[in-house]
Amino acid sequence: MHKKLLLFFLLFKLLPASAQTDWKFNGENDGIKVYTGAVPHSKIKAIRVKCDYKATLSQFVAVLLDIKNSPEWLYHTKFCKVLKQVSPQDLYYYSEVTLPWPAENRDFVSHLAVSQNPTTKVVFVEGPAVPGFISVKSNIVRINHSGSHWEITSLSKNEIRVIYTLHVDPGGALPAWLVNMFVTEAPTQIFKNLKTELQKPAYKNATLPFIQN
Repeated sequence: MHKKLLLFFLLFKLLPASAQTDWKFNGENDGIKVYTGAVPHSKIKAIRVKCDYKATLSQFVAVLLDIKNSPEWLYHTKFCKVLKQVSPQDLYYYSEVTLPWPAENRDFVSHLAVSQNPTTKVVFVEGPAVPGFISVKSNIVRINHSGSHWEITSLSKNEIRVIYTLHVDPGGALPAWLVNMFVTEAPTQIFKNLKTELQKPAYKNATLPFIQN
């Protein structure tokens, strides 16, 4: 049960730790490299994941922005729903995830925003949590301190490098040592799932007007 809980918490939109520089290499699996590092004032380790994909910038961003289908590659997601569409590259969404008994489900609201450096063409996707956007629900633990930082770089016409930096405080009663025990397993699995997701017809030839490949 503990393993399943940890897999969930380490998948979601997490508190950015991009300023973290003291990374420790934890291993590589199927081309997915995982690093961990300490974060000031937190007992939970930060995670950095690096992987190359046979895909374009637009393909990868299209997957991230397809909120309703994100349960296809994220573990333990009950559902995701867009709450506010600011623009094609800027939205707020709600997500609830299921956890095995006796743990309570978690939920959060995230602000997902995509930007691209006009010179380097590097794409950045930020996803901080937004406390207070909707009312807290009974019997569900709200995650208020979370976020994510994606950095997506084009290596060639059909190859990209993805760096994902994350940190999470899942809240509730889960001890930090238990979360850290499986800190590398969940990101490895999610990045494997993304390899499959990118090859689906919905994204295979994706183009986005705000992304220069």
